[in-house]
Amino acid sequence: MNPKHSADQPPAGLSSWLQTPPGQYLLGWEQTQFDLAVADLFGYNALQLGLSELDALRANRMPHRWLALPEELAPLEPLLKTPPGAPMADGLAQVASLRRVALITDAAALPFPAASLDLLVLPHTLELSADPHQVLREVERVLVPEGRVVVSGFNPASLWGLRQGRGRLGERLGLARADTARLYLPEAGDFIGPWRLRDWLQLLGFEVESDRYGCYRPAVQTEKWLQRTAWMDPIGARWWPIFGAVYFVVAVKRVRGVRLLGPAWKPRRATASAPVVATNRH
Repeated sequence: MNPKHSADQPPAGLSSWLQTPPGQYLLGWEQTQFDLAVADLFGYNALQLGLSELDALRANRMPHRWLALPEELAPLEPLLKTPPGAPMADGLAQVASLRRVALITDAAALPFPAASLDLLVLPHTLELSADPHQVLREVERVLVPEGRVVVSGFNPASLWGLRQGRGRLGERLGLARADTARLYLPEAGDFIGPWRLRDWLQLLGFEVESDRYGCYRPAVQTEKWLQRTAWMDPIGARWWPIFGAVYFVVAVKRVRGVRLLGPAWKPRRATASAPVVATNRH
């Protein structure tokens, strides 16, 4: 954990928060879900937009896979080119060990032509965007028909979300030093509920193929208590599945009047000719 942040007050940014014990717990669960979701998706071009701490496309077999960071992280570009072992800014050393960033772009204006990507993964990208509606519109534009988008995000209707909401309420009431005002999740971002995300996807013509929830342990800060409450994960997945701290959605782009074509040729059956009686004139 970054020494500048106490155990009671988490880091403000998502990248720093992911270095904490609950952040590592969340990363482990999400990495497993992305591996399962993208392993059997085929095509040519796949893009991960955001969260370089997670290799969301490592299990995918498409020939072209890229990592893009939103332009809000543009100041990190020099760090990504820093040679291994060179000193870097505090709190950002973990970025250097990640795979190469292909481009830094505006998530609401992707530099790809229409219908050019087969797969997009958005790990916590929407909730950190200033205009998540426009980001989804761009996703719809660049995806091919029957292409897929995979989205993960924090669930406001969870133990973590409730603690975060209580902290935000305490900040509004001026209780900055009280326990009720302490935020648990990163300060940045506006968390989007899975029900809202479903509505947005349906309005853009997507069909939700699957959704799941995870991370049912309480909002604790230490590795010790996360391990002690590990029994809550299987129980939560069975008895209150929609209240996991994080959700994971896979959606397919449907285009009305467009269908995937099979091979242009079909084997024809050999037609049996009618028998002909051969006679001898003589």
